[in-house]
Amino acid sequence: MCSSVIIKEAAMVTPAEPTPVRVLPLSAIDSQLFLGFTIEYLLVYKPCSGSDQVAITARLKTALSKALVPYYPFAGRVRTKPDGSTGLEVVCRAQGALFIHAVSNCFAMSDFERAPPTVTHWRKLLSFYVADVLIGDPPLVIQLTWLKDGSAAIGVGINHCICDGIGSAEFLNSLAELATERSGFGDIEPKPVWNRHLLNPVAVKSNKNINSTILPEFNRVPDVCGFLNRVSDELIPTSVVFDNRLLNELKRIALSTSPPGEFSYTSFEVLAGHVWRSWARALNFPSNQILKLLFSINIRNRVKPSLPAGVLRKRLRFRMRSNQRERLG
Repeated sequence: MCSSVIIKEAAMVTPAEPTPVRVLPLSAIDSQLFLGFTIEYLLVYKPCSGSDQVAITARLKTALSKALVPYYPFAGRVRTKPDGSTGLEVVCRAQGALFIHAVSNCFAMSDFERAPPTVTHWRKLLSFYVADVLIGDPPLVIQLTWLKDGSAAIGVGINHCICDGIGSAEFLNSLAELATERSGFGDIEPKPVWNRHLLNPVAVKSNKNINSTILPEFNRVPDVCGFLNRVSDELIPTSVVFDNRLLNELKRIALSTSPPGEFSYTSFEVLAGHVWRSWARALNFPSNQILKLLFSINIRNRVKPSLPAGVLRKRLRFRMRSNQRERLG
C-alpha cells in the first residue's frame, strides 16, 4: 500500500547574502482581506535518465537561497501595522522561506495528464498550507517531491498580498535560471521592485464641482433569492480540464450566437462566460437576480506614468460584468 507523500526534510531557507533589515509597507490594495490567500502552483517535470536526485535537491535549495537575495521580502513576515490601522507591512529580517523535500511512492508522471478526482488529491505535494500569514507563517513555501517513476513535482505557495500572479511568475523564472545555473542572482531580469506607494490612493481636496457619482458597476446587487443560502458549505469543489479542443468549441458556439460584427473571442472570454453561466444555471437563480462577474487585469501600461518593470503587484484594476439570470441563458 502506498503512503502517498513522505517528508524527508523541512527547513527554513534564508537569503544567501545579507539583505536589508527593514519594514516595507504594503499598499492599501495589498492590505485588502480578500487578497490574503496563497497563490499555488504545481510544476511537474519528466524523469531524466541518470539524474542525481540528491544533487538536484541541493541545487534547488541553493537556488532558493540565492533568489531570496533580490526577492528578500519573500523571506520576511507579514503583520498588521502597529498604528492600529487596517494596513499591512512586511518585516524583513531574513527570517526565511520554507523548503520541503519529500518523496512519493504513489504518484507518477502519468497521474498529472488528467484532472484529479478531488481538489485535495494533490494536496500533499504542497504539504504546508499557509492559511493566514498574519500569525507568523512564511509567505513563501516550496516543496520538491520525487515521484515513483523518477519525475519531480514542485509545489509552490506564495501569499497574494506579497505579489500577484505576474510577480510570482517572474520569481519562478528567476528561481529556474538560478537552479539551472544559467545566471547568477546579480543577472536576474527584471529586477524586483517594491514601490508599493505607487498603488496608494492620492489625497484629493474636496471640490464641489467634481462629480463624485459612484459608477453603477460598483453598486451593491439586491439579493432577491437568498444568495447565501444557495452558496452554502454544501457546494463541493471539483476540477475540470478545458483543452484546446473544448476551448475552440466554446469559441465556435460563441461566434454562432453572436450578433453580426463579432469576429473573435479570447479563450478567457469564452471560458469565463461558460463557467459563469453554468454556475448560475446549477444554482438555479431566478430570472430577476442580477449577478456580477469580477476579475482583475494588468494595469502596468494603463496608468500614467506606467509602473516600472519588476513591480511585484500589477493586476490591480477590477473589471465587472453584470447581467440577469435570464440573459445568461
